Amino acid sequence: MNKAFYETILNKKHHVYRHEVSWNLAEEYASKGLTPIERMVDRFERLCKEETPVIFENEQIVFMRTVSNLPAIFTESEWDEIKAKHFIHELGFMSNLSPNYYDAIATGLLLKKESADVEGKRVIDAILDLSDRYLKEAERLGRDDVVEALSQVPRYPARTFREALQFFRILHYALWLEGDYHNTIGRFDRYVYPYLKHDLDAGVHTVDSALDLLEDFFLSFNKDSDLYIGVQQGDNGQSMMLGGVDEHGEDVFNLLSELCLKASCNNRMIDPKINLRVSKNTPKERYTEATRLTKAGLGFPQYSNDDVVIPALKALGYEHEDACNYTVAACWEFIVPFVGADVANIGAMSYPKAVDLALHNNLNQCDTYEEFFECVKNEIQKESDRIASGINNLWFIPSPMMNVLMDCDINTCGKYNNFGIHGTGIATAADSLAVIKKYVYEEKSLDKQALIDAIDDNFESTPELLHQLRYEAPKLGNNDDFVDSIATELLDAFGESLKGKTNCRGGIYRAGTGSAMYYLWHANEIGASADGRRAKEPFGTNYSVSLFAKVKGPVSVIASMTKQHFENAINGGPLTLEFHQSVFADNDGIEKVGMLVKAFVDRGGHQLQLNTINLDKMLDAQKHPENHRQLVVRIWGWSAYFVELDKEYQDHVIARQAYTL
Repeated sequence: MNKAFYETILNKKHHVYRHEVSWNLAEEYASKGLTPIERMVDRFERLCKEETPVIFENEQIVFMRTVSNLPAIFTESEWDEIKAKHFIHELGFMSNLSPNYYDAIATGLLLKKESADVEGKRVIDAILDLSDRYLKEAERLGRDDVVEALSQVPRYPARTFREALQFFRILHYALWLEGDYHNTIGRFDRYVYPYLKHDLDAGVHTVDSALDLLEDFFLSFNKDSDLYIGVQQGDNGQSMMLGGVDEHGEDVFNLLSELCLKASCNNRMIDPKINLRVSKNTPKERYTEATRLTKAGLGFPQYSNDDVVIPALKALGYEHEDACNYTVAACWEFIVPFVGADVANIGAMSYPKAVDLALHNNLNQCDTYEEFFECVKNEIQKESDRIASGINNLWFIPSPMMNVLMDCDINTCGKYNNFGIHGTGIATAADSLAVIKKYVYEEKSLDKQALIDAIDDNFESTPELLHQLRYEAPKLGNNDDFVDSIATELLDAFGESLKGKTNCRGGIYRAGTGSAMYYLWHANEIGASADGRRAKEPFGTNYSVSLFAKVKGPVSVIASMTKQHFENAINGGPLTLEFHQSVFADNDGIEKVGMLVKAFVDRGGHQLQLNTINLDKMLDAQKHPENHRQLVVRIWGWSAYFVELDKEYQDHVIARQAYTL
């Protein structure tokens, strides 16, 4: 590792090279009557010219943002007019796609330019011009190694491991400079491994020197990441997928996969986010090595189970080759590289809200639990209908650079154009329904109206009932079929509510088990809930147990959370488990955690994410942030530096359960 360069990035010393531009492009473009794609191309060309080549001493993978802002291309009135006619997802720019960097790396941009449209040719010329200016800066500095790499890429195909990494950095950089965001990395080890093997066979690299180069490459993801768009710092979508099978069922995990795990562990930075595809055939040694990365406290790897995901994607209409090649979007949503234009996070449905509405509108009239649950299902159906009916005439700002890197015309549509809907707070809903089923209908020990009144009163006048519902009632996570089966029925109901729906781009809707930031937002939409959750308390993130649930331990949680029919809700969203740092103190603990992951996969779990938690350290970091700059925590589908988070996110992480083994 280049220690000096590492310290530069860690301490943000490279920010001194940044500057903002004060261009009023929107007014200029409006006066000229430029089309959206013409505006995007012109801004990209100007930004490339405005960039200042910066090369640090001994830095092996170059390119760094020096222009820190992207001027708007539409005036406020123009943007209002666009939004009046179209459904605009998030910021309107393309995001959460997995482009085909690897075809460009193998062919070179000059060859890509031959088949590009007019706008594609212009953005290619702009990035080639910037690359040439970096080349001249390398010549001025006497950096022959950089000169050699940039004399070949990105103009021509990469020949070596270093050239492939440098090429990737340039393309990835260009997407952010264009305004695209949550630009994923895809199946990096599958497509870049041949370059590494070539260099090892030719004696260009040893394993150690290749690891050193890879660590430098990983540092490049952290140069500009504070400029990338996200809910919080760290939410930038730079997700890398390792391992998994190809279309022939062959495991692609290789030496590069191993080196990526090591490089991430050695760097201990939040980017790139590591994901690992596994299956029942994954050897236990791989889980052990992956757990060593978990021990580092970065919140990854995140695991995805090929045995569940691939068949489920095929059942939704994805072709075999595409399903086998799946990766993840910014967080955990399953997407198809190169040809997929799925919008995997276009909305979210709240299970607890469905229960709350049914409780207030129907509970007193329902004679049986089954009758009441039908009312909950109806609320889920109505919310899914509402979400789907509100998404019409979806429109994205054209992205000529992204289009160059896709195997489809992404400015129109892709091969797949499906919409993903998150499902929030399943544990809160399942636990609430368990209370109603057990105490209201089976034991008849709790009056319907008394429960409603206590909830509306936030349990202020009924502390004994609060304690009973919060700590004594059945909870998801204890391997109790009574409540686990309710979670299964909820997940099935959500999946069923979206079946048969066609979106405005001709695709389908995919139910998911993720929550994203909605675990905070949706929790504020209702008051207290029947599980003993009080008003304003958040739900658990993604597909997880409630924050205050008393559970037996991680084994029982896994048992509870692997019984459901994930083929009905395969948009993605992991079970998240927090482990106390002491669990990883020795090899025995590491192997036990690895075997726990294997058990999750063997039982048919679809997606899993593990965190390392140290409560004392986090509490101290809130008081003395200057002493904990590299304390990393997992938020939902991404990792962040704890001290850079807003307090509500810090407090949620602190409130999570830290398991031991």
